[in-house]
Amino acid sequence: MECKIRKWELSDAKNLAAALSNKKVQDNLRDGLPYPYTEKDGEDFISAMLSADENETFAFAVTVDNIAIGSVGVFRQSNIHRQTAELGYYIAEEYWGRGIMTEAVRQICAYVFDKSDIIRIYAEPFASNIASCRVLEKAGFQYEGTLRSNAVKNGAVADMKMYSLLKEEIQG
Repeated sequence: MECKIRKWELSDAKNLAAALSNKKVQDNLRDGLPYPYTEKDGEDFISAMLSADENETFAFAVTVDNIAIGSVGVFRQSNIHRQTAELGYYIAEEYWGRGIMTEAVRQICAYVFDKSDIIRIYAEPFASNIASCRVLEKAGFQYEGTLRSNAVKNGAVADMKMYSLLKEEIQG
């Protein structure tokens, strides 16, 4: 099962809606996504990603056999953090635990470091999301520490973990 990242296509909206209408997927993401997530929500997201500044937003569909099964994005920060970017990702539950997300993270990091002046990519998964932490570790990210009581998700205060990957660590 080969994973590739590619630019979004409006025809991916249906698969995007299916993945994000799963509460288990949304429980590991930040708030603000509609639930249930509709095909129209997917079209709106895809349109926004396709029209975003390509030097600020690096957003791709995660695919297997050219079918979108998830999303991976790197988002440039601002001001003194302008050469730093935050990584976010998810895939449909039926693809969990197969190494697909690790490969997608490796691909997007290589792309961003190659095509931009970004020097650091970081991610902040919920500390309870062991699988997401493993994705980052397997993709070469370094654990930097726990952000204690850093979020409120589903009414509960949650710790988050900070991971980062530096350009020099993959191109050295």
